[in-house]
Amino acid sequence: MENYTVDEYALCTRFKSKRRKKRLAKEDFEKHLIQLRKQQKELWKKQNNLPLVPLENPYQKGWQRSFVLREDVARSNESSFYRSLLEKINTWQFSSEKSFKRKKKRKRRNVYLEKIQTVKEFSEWEWRSSKLELTEKEKVHFYKRERWCSNFKRHRIHYMFNESWRYVLRVSPYMITHTIMVDSDLESEIQLLDNYIVNLNLRNKINKLVDGFSHRWSYYETENPRELNPIKNKSRHLLYQQYVDEMI
Repeated sequence: MENYTVDEYALCTRFKSKRRKKRLAKEDFEKHLIQLRKQQKELWKKQNNLPLVPLENPYQKGWQRSFVLREDVARSNESSFYRSLLEKINTWQFSSEKSFKRKKKRKRRNVYLEKIQTVKEFSEWEWRSSKLELTEKEKVHFYKRERWCSNFKRHRIHYMFNESWRYVLRVSPYMITHTIMVDSDLESEIQLLDNYIVNLNLRNKINKLVDGFSHRWSYYETENPRELNPIKNKSRHLLYQQYVDEMI
């Protein structure tokens, strides 16, 4: 049997090199982070799908405002058509005041202006989308309008309903009759997983790995709790002065 050197023997065996060990350890860690994101999504989905529980004593929480058919339109022969159309373009507003007025400052004085509410408008992208629920007969009752958009700093096209007079606003109490079921075990699992991600400072790594980017929102910009230092960014003179004050 021939004599082999150490390097030749390592090449013939299945021993992993140092570089490969590091790569495999990194891949296992990344797979673990992906599993954390999947587990987190599953827990959130379970929480969102919890059934509603009726309240024994329903209570009112402000007011709601929406559109209804005008009385003469409701008595006409086309009431069913406009009622079905209203289900697709109706809008709702909620307010703590029945007057639905918002406070605005003018000339150093507070004035109350009524909130503007209209039926739903469709952008150019929504109008061309295949998910639009409007039929061809219903599309005839809309017209195209070009309007300046302050967010995008340019004119944008909107499709608006041309017979808004057929609907009137109705204010009604906003009643809370149901509440979401509380699952303490599920909430504890979510909290444990979130604490694990925050304490090990893994959220930014998970976002980069799964989404390809990570925005450091203000909510996630808090320092790692394990790295909090009470004397960080304090001079020795200030620390000594605090010590003297405490001793006195």
